[in-house]
Amino acid sequence: MRNRLLGILIALMACVLAALGVPLAYLIASSEQSKVVVDRIDDAARFAQDLPTQGRASATAVKGEPEPGPGDGGRLHALSSEAARYRELYGARIGVFQRDGSAVAVAPDDWRAPAEGPGGQAYREALAGRRSHNPPQVWPWTSDRTLTVALPVVRDGDVVAVVLTESPTGPLRARILHRWLVLAGGEALAMMVAILLAVRLTGWVLRPVRTLDRATHDIATGRLNARVAPSGGPPELRRLARSFNDMADHVVLAIDQQRAFVADASHQLRNPLAALLLRVELIGMALPEGSEEEIAAVREEGARLARVLDDLLGLATAEGSRPEPEPVDLAALVRTRTDAWQPLADRRQVRLHWQGPPMAHAWADPIGFGSALDAVLDNALKFSPADSTVRVGLTITKDEVTAIVTDAGPGLTEEELARVGDRFWRSSRHQNVDGSGLGLSIARTLLLAGGGDLRFAPADPHGLRVLLTVPRRKRS
Repeated sequence: MRNRLLGILIALMACVLAALGVPLAYLIASSEQSKVVVDRIDDAARFAQDLPTQGRASATAVKGEPEPGPGDGGRLHALSSEAARYRELYGARIGVFQRDGSAVAVAPDDWRAPAEGPGGQAYREALAGRRSHNPPQVWPWTSDRTLTVALPVVRDGDVVAVVLTESPTGPLRARILHRWLVLAGGEALAMMVAILLAVRLTGWVLRPVRTLDRATHDIATGRLNARVAPSGGPPELRRLARSFNDMADHVVLAIDQQRAFVADASHQLRNPLAALLLRVELIGMALPEGSEEEIAAVREEGARLARVLDDLLGLATAEGSRPEPEPVDLAALVRTRTDAWQPLADRRQVRLHWQGPPMAHAWADPIGFGSALDAVLDNALKFSPADSTVRVGLTITKDEVTAIVTDAGPGLTEEELARVGDRFWRSSRHQNVDGSGLGLSIARTLLLAGGGDLRFAPADPHGLRVLLTVPRRKRS
């Protein structure tokens, strides 16, 4: 979520910077070109002012006006020299042309009035009595473009000549590119600052969300005492954290009340049940001979009810426990519990075989794991036929240690595997086997409370594999 939010913020800031930078880059290029065009117009105007009266000879001869005076030749020579110096200084071509296209003063000397292209168009516009239009915008990549400016020379309301300048765009393109690079550097610096601010803003906004996520995960994995610690962030998320803590308190209170009810009910029912069984025994002593079978059935049902109450009390105790996992040698623990069940396996003529590594460090609650393993071994020995083998093993992966108990019983179908471990569930094929249907539920509850897990799988060729998994390291 942090990366997605950060990506959205960075994308938005990049769009904002682009929306500001692209028009600004265009304005920079347009401003630089406007400066050059204005300079060329000023230069052309200065040359137009210095043009002697000879510049209008062809326009006035038809009216019978006098030809230019003898002093105009010196002014034309000065104008030609000034055009040459202008060409040398600015590298631009400049020319003063009469209406018929003949050159009055040009630099370089072989330049003639253009007839085609942008220069020809500007020349014709000036002959029409108006300054040429602004040339097309020059960009750093348009190396083949020149700036052409034409200005009419007007005498007594008539256009007598045209001043034409044609400037190379190399220096202009270099200045535009330089200012663009400065702009790009500024935008890059602004983008880095924006990214730092976005990272800080994202962390500030999502800090309560991460805390809430960790607390939710802890509660989902059985650590019901987890709460959201006070932290910064927007007021809405802080209020959400407080509401989450209140909700968790109410949920824990409701669960504790339910567990207390189950535990109290189980405990309180045991005394009436014990008194009832005692009365059954007394009644059985007073009944005539031949009633032993009915009395035995009543005793069996009473004993079964007592086991159910004991298991209910054990389940309530397991669900209400708050174990603290610690580093344990799981291999030694599994060997100890396997040895403890060996006498029962011998009485039932079932081989109990242990095979595993000599040492396996894990993070678990030793009492809870041992009780869960006892429930699994009891179930395996109960359903394994005589002269079969119950195998107990241990596997170690990078993150987990798993104890595997494999029996040789009838096993379960896929549908039954989906329900095994549910409270009070027993397969319809095993109703005649002693049990309350709570043993594996208690085992799963104990493992989940300690940060582990309980899974079931079919064994090959038949039977059931039960996997008791705990982490190798403490989970955050």
